[in-house]
Amino acid sequence: MSPDAARTITGRQPQAVRSALAILEAVAAAGIGATAKDISAELRIPPATTYRLLNLLVAEEYLVRLPDLRGFALGRRAANLAPAPLATPTAARAVMDRLRGRVRWGAHLAGYVGHRLVFLDPDPDHPPADPGELSRHLHASSLGRLLLAEHDEPLAPGTRLTPHTVVDPHELRRRLDEVRETGVARQCGEFRAEFGCLAVGVRAPGDGHLVAGLALTGPAARVAAPNEDLVEVLQGCAVELAPLLA
Repeated sequence: MSPDAARTITGRQPQAVRSALAILEAVAAAGIGATAKDISAELRIPPATTYRLLNLLVAEEYLVRLPDLRGFALGRRAANLAPAPLATPTAARAVMDRLRGRVRWGAHLAGYVGHRLVFLDPDPDHPPADPGELSRHLHASSLGRLLLAEHDEPLAPGTRLTPHTVVDPHELRRRLDEVRETGVARQCGEFRAEFGCLAVGVRAPGDGHLVAGLALTGPAARVAAPNEDLVEVLQGCAVELAPLLA
């Protein structure tokens, strides 16, 4: 910090900085859906101050407001404060290489940091969509639906990215129920009109919590087919990846 900048800090601002950092920690600990009321009560910060700091953190992209306006989650810039908790071991990359050798689709391995997607091993021959954009529209991607199904948060109407995007909360809830039942997430032309993707979760061997998502991307019409053989291949690779990533 420059001397000129330091002189502009008033006596009350250090406390505001500490409160903002405490709010970030509280949201990180609570996970998706931390509310302003809960944060205010937990940290014993006046509600007006809590709302003001939350709005500032959202404006600076350290937090995001959930679509239903009922809570908050960590934003894009929060990832810069610490390294991603998941690494990609050489053995996991070998599994991905074998998968790409078996299919003619884009094959991507993604991890989850809070509500965000982080590509651990994107397919170099089929570059995926921007992870920040995917994180902002979880409802419209198969990797995002794996995460939404895992947390079972309240849903609000999503952004319509293409004519095929499911935006109705009731229909999206039905799709997420299917993900929980089958373990497979699918979207056909909802994020990009010409493309779709299939995804399965990679789960920790112990408690079964979601640690990553494994997705195949291709033309929307191909994704819309049953693709039972491909799903079986994906699920087998997810089993191989689980002990390597958990």
